[in-house]
Amino acid sequence: MPPPADDDAATGAHHAAGLAARADAYAAVPLLNCLLREVAHPVPDADADPDVRTYRLPGVDRLLRVRGTRRPAAPEVRVDDAWHRVDHTDLVKLVAEELRRHTGLPNHELPAEMTDSRDAVAALLAARTRTAPPVDPYLRSEQSLLTGHTHHPAPKARGGGPTANWLPYAPEAYARFPLTLLGLREDTVVEEGDTSALDRLGTAPPGYRLLPAHPWQLELTARALAPAFADGRLLRLGTTPFPTWPTAAIRTVYAPARDLFLKFSLDVRITNDIRRLWRHDLLKLRRTDTAVREAFAAFDSPAAWLSDRGHRTADFAFEELAVVVRDGLRDHLLPGATPHLAAALAEEYDGNPLTATATPATWWEAYLAQAVPPALTAFARHGVVLEAHLQNTLIAVDTDGTPVQALYRDAEGVKLLPEVPRAAGWERLVYCLIVNHLTEIAAALTEHHPGLDPWPAVRRELARHPLPETPALLTAPTLPAKTNLLLRWTDADGAAARYRPIPNPLADVQP
Repeated sequence: MPPPADDDAATGAHHAAGLAARADAYAAVPLLNCLLREVAHPVPDADADPDVRTYRLPGVDRLLRVRGTRRPAAPEVRVDDAWHRVDHTDLVKLVAEELRRHTGLPNHELPAEMTDSRDAVAALLAARTRTAPPVDPYLRSEQSLLTGHTHHPAPKARGGGPTANWLPYAPEAYARFPLTLLGLREDTVVEEGDTSALDRLGTAPPGYRLLPAHPWQLELTARALAPAFADGRLLRLGTTPFPTWPTAAIRTVYAPARDLFLKFSLDVRITNDIRRLWRHDLLKLRRTDTAVREAFAAFDSPAAWLSDRGHRTADFAFEELAVVVRDGLRDHLLPGATPHLAAALAEEYDGNPLTATATPATWWEAYLAQAVPPALTAFARHGVVLEAHLQNTLIAVDTDGTPVQALYRDAEGVKLLPEVPRAAGWERLVYCLIVNHLTEIAAALTEHHPGLDPWPAVRRELARHPLPETPALLTAPTLPAKTNLLLRWTDADGAAARYRPIPNPLADVQP
């Protein structure tokens, strides 16, 4: 006999409340991480509980305390000599008021993005109850990031549009979808590099070339592109006969059937930027990618670079319709190795080799031996500054789950010396590789394997590379951490990185 209707309603309400609480918790983590790193002042020894940390917010002159370190939770503020819990709505208000006083500047957009990010997490959690994750461990890792960027105030914001507009294309909801195939009139085609993989996606009529398009981007740019469809510069040719999986980057998809990555424009703000393939970046892509390919070709290691080997677009919609062709995995992976997105190793998903290893110290040394040398060698010998952060790094493991290979990607984020000064390039590399990447993996590893000190192994690996900058890196009291909260609040360009010094864990290690 089915339960009474009021029992159904109570069960549904309980489920909704639980989902809302989980969404609040997920969304609070990166927002609190930003606030505590960039603005708040620690209050030492304020609590006897070692799991509780207390801070003063100087702008609003309030005390804030949280539980945990890597993933701060349960925020409370001190009011009238008592601690009061802060839900996500009130946390957004608190952060906004603190930043308004701290900077002297108003900002109405970022609080809305913080709320949008939290609501997106709720929609993703609900979607996951209806959809199974990918069977393939690599795809599962790419689509696992419910927290996402651990130090961004709104990492899951999707432009503020209705959920129905973006959810079908969300990697965190285990989405997969075919690409839209367009016919682009030949006299309007603009391309550079090797784009031959695009012509094998289907068949274009005479006088046209194939141009795959992300269906969400077509929806976003429908009005702008309507004249081109009307006058025949663009034709709709259907869809690919196979699905593609959105990766963690959202606008980059993987087609396992063709072993091909394709990166599209997406006119949506995700983290710091509108994710369009900008003309200036496309025009320098070949030069940058060639420099990285040549650097990796000279390595005596299994490290691999997933080349952005060409791009194609339309002269009348250069940025809106651009697509970058990126190498697939199979020609680069070691035999028998399974790749995982590095960012996913710090989150929870079935098959995570970081959480499964029974020998964390050995696993970590193997990880460092694969991830660190490519980035440092490319910089030292070839003047290439890899954007070696978590989302641009794949770590391949053997059948035992031990790291055996690092694969790096995304030429758009690469900088070249001397186009950027060496000091600026080194600072960016240290942030991406050490602060964003290794610090997060080290923290996740020690959380799952208490008692492990990860930093002596990091120091040993870095010391193996005799760069002029290495001695200072190993002894400096601080490291540069990107200030994404202040960057977004002051509406700075996403590429204009600003850094705040944070304590250097390497300096505390005895050589």
